[in-house]
Amino acid sequence: MPDTSDIAALDLAALLASRVCHDIISPVGAITNGLEVLEEENNEEMRSFAMDLIRKSARQASAKLQFARLAFGAAGSAGAEIDLGDAETVTKGFMAGEKANLEWTATRVLMPKNLVKLLLNLVLISTHAIPRGGTIKLDVAGEAARPTFTLVCTGMNSRIPAHVEALLKGELGDAHPDAHMVQPIYAGLLAKAAGMTVTVTKDGDAVIFKAEPQNVPADAAEA
Repeated sequence: MPDTSDIAALDLAALLASRVCHDIISPVGAITNGLEVLEEENNEEMRSFAMDLIRKSARQASAKLQFARLAFGAAGSAGAEIDLGDAETVTKGFMAGEKANLEWTATRVLMPKNLVKLLLNLVLISTHAIPRGGTIKLDVAGEAARPTFTLVCTGMNSRIPAHVEALLKGELGDAHPDAHMVQPIYAGLLAKAAGMTVTVTKDGDAVIFKAEPQNVPADAAEA
């Protein structure tokens, strides 16, 4: 069975770039539209509306870029740690533009970057489990180097997104990688690099994502 680790590095980079562009193009396009209105309109009400649109869209674009930088970027050299409090701030900024509400329960600690990147990518995946909105309760337990992440997603018509279970395990199967699948692909690769196992279960109206350490040395999380 094909493995996600077989995806060429250049192809994975292209998928991640496509995903980031997909998220950013909407607010950037709205800013452009707002500027065009300012250039063409003399009506004060329309100009005020355009300025509000520009401000809101600029905040959204900034929040999405900050999140992408942490979730997909290098975030320092090999072995670097990320402040979980900073990750919370960036994630809540990103989620302000999403349908789901995020409840974050975690102690502010320094955590190996791959673990933080895994957590943020799981947040992205979890939003697709409740496409009509709802609540994502995120909990971080255990030691900073070997934590357990639990995300409980509750909402109307909650579901386990297509291909997610297999991709988080590193199994590509018959799926053809695209920008919509890059989150579980990348999260699965991050989990493997950090010595974590990710499971997805359905319990009534809730979809539960859980990432926990494998029986490997703790320093594997810093790879």
